[in-house]
Amino acid sequence: VQLVESGGGLVQTGGSLRLSCTASGFTFDDYAVGWFRQVPGKGREGIACISHSEKTTYYADSVKGRFTISFDHAKNMVYLQMNNLEPDDTAVYRCVADRVSYCSPYGCCRPGKYEWDYWGQGTQVTVSS
Repeated sequence: VQLVESGGGLVQTGGSLRLSCTASGFTFDDYAVGWFRQVPGKGREGIACISHSEKTTYYADSVKGRFTISFDHAKNMVYLQMNNLEPDDTAVYRCVADRVSYCSPYGCCRPGKYEWDYWGQGTQVTVSS
């Protein structure tokens, strides 16, 4: 059982990237899926989350209006579309997943949730100025 991210890379300021997260060994149907990012020497930042069964999404203020998280159930994929990228977006981006039933009663997609069942290895995003 694992999560695998892809789609990172080097992009100029103002550019776009789309990150993908897929799961092997389980389907996302009963899970909330989110994205964290981390810069060396700084803490992890939860930036986006989607829960189909709870019908919720969450975005950190730092990415709201620029990033969009979405599900493709047919492909068992979650995407993070990142537009208007800035140098401060440079980080390793990691996909996370947690069973929705484990998040009761507060829900999975909320700020301050740092414990997730599954974590991907991460994909590097670098935004040049």
